[in-house]
This record gives sequence, C-alpha cells and structure tokens, in this order.
Amino acid sequence: MKPIEELTFTDDYMFGYVMRNPEICKELLERLLKIKIERLEYPELQKSISPYYEAKGVRLDVYVKDSDKIFDIEIQNGRKSNLGKRTRYYQSMIDIDNLLKGASYTALNESYIIFLCTFDPFEKGLSHYTFKTCCLQDSGVDIKDGAIKEIFNATAYATEQDVEISAFLKYIDSKEATDDFTDKINHIVEQAKINEKFKGDYLAMNIRETDIYEEGRNDGITLGIAQGAEQAKIETARNMLDYGDPLNKIATITGLDMGTVEQLAKEQSNQNQRKIRG
Repeated sequence: MKPIEELTFTDDYMFGYVMRNPEICKELLERLLKIKIERLEYPELQKSISPYYEAKGVRLDVYVKDSDKIFDIEIQNGRKSNLGKRTRYYQSMIDIDNLLKGASYTALNESYIIFLCTFDPFEKGLSHYTFKTCCLQDSGVDIKDGAIKEIFNATAYATEQDVEISAFLKYIDSKEATDDFTDKINHIVEQAKINEKFKGDYLAMNIRETDIYEEGRNDGITLGIAQGAEQAKIETARNMLDYGDPLNKIATITGLDMGTVEQLAKEQSNQNQRKIRG
C-alpha cells in the first residue's frame, strides 16, 4: 500500500480520481487528440467488460463517450509485454459492449484507445505513436473501421512539438506543472491527499484488495497441501504395486479409489512391457 502523501497523478487510484472530473477528462481528450467534444458522458472508472462467463474480461481505467465516439484512457506505469495484443483485445471488448445484439455494424462508434505511458513502449524515441488500420499495397485506401490507438511516451516530452501535449507529458514524467491545465490537475492531486473522504476510500480499497489477495493466497496454500497429499498417496500406491500388493489392499491403505489404483496398475504394466521390449 503506497502512502497517501506519496501518491501522484500516475498512480491508478489517483488517476481515476482526477479523471472523474468531467471537465478535466474532456480537456485532456481535446488536447491529446486535437478534436472538439461537445458533450462528454460522465467518466466510468474501472469499467469491467466480460460479455461471456467463459471469456477473459477487461477492466478499463477510464471509459467515456460523446455522441459518436468512445474513449478508453489507460495509465501505464510498468513495462508489460504484448501492449499491441492488449489494445487489440480491449478494442474487441469495447466493440462488443458498444454494439447491442442484433444491431447493424454501422452503429459502432469511432473508438480511441489511449495509453499514457511513463516509458517508451517501442523504444523509438517518439513522444506519440498513432496506429490505424492501413492498406499495405496502397496507403490511400482507407478501410474506415473507426478504430484508433494512441500511445503517448512521457519520457520524450521534450521532442513533442505541440506545446499542450508536451506540457502534459512533462507533468507525467517529472510531476512538474508548467501550464494552467497541469496546474489544475496538480491542485486536484494535492487537495485529494488532505481530503478525509479520499483517504477513507483509498484505505478501504487497499484493505479490500489485501483481503482478496490473502484469501487467494490461503486458497492456494490449501490447494497446494491437498495436491501434495494426493501425490503422496499416488507415490505410495506405486511403491506397493512394485512389491506386488493386491489392488484392494493398496486402495484401503492409501485411501485412493479403486479406479485410480487400477489406472496406476495399468500404467505401471505398460511401462514394464516397454522396458522388456526395449
């Protein structure tokens, strides 16, 4: 648990808290994407999308919409592999969530997946990487799928020519506010640290996550012990088979069911036959 006084804008919990402010969220999107947003639906934080019980779900940091666009904004502190595959899966989950059953594909809104990285994910020194589906044979052909991935590298803020984007990336990289917008963000961050409700919510969140971790850890230990005990029974049964003990005796002593003992005996017989042939 990171102490509250050490939290910065790039910490997941603080990032979500700041982006809960629709004016900040709207202005950030307009600055980064150079588009005009007339009205932004209130940000939905840590949105979970899992369309099927068996499917791997996703939890999006900030998920917002305007009249014809969808935006997923992710803060990325640590280097994680397969960033490209993650954006692909996020895109597919957003499309499923956006398209009602039976609706036409034309109802899919234009979507932006935005990663704000505290490192250079592609190590090319660029401050900004934009990805769109393109035709390799003719770059003038546009498939018009409306899917755009925008990945920002805060460490290269000095090379960014757009002064507004550069100031924001610099704030991510150095925590230094250098314009009105980053001043507003920094003010929200500092006020949050002395806000009693924020403190209580942050503490409760960490306690809940710690409880989940401990529950999972304890379940894992219990499962490991059970698996170890089962493996010990199997090894005992195999040793008794080597001595030629009757199957019913092996089942009684080890506590294994007769079907398992018979299967072990069959496997051992097959192994012995292979040794003889070899």
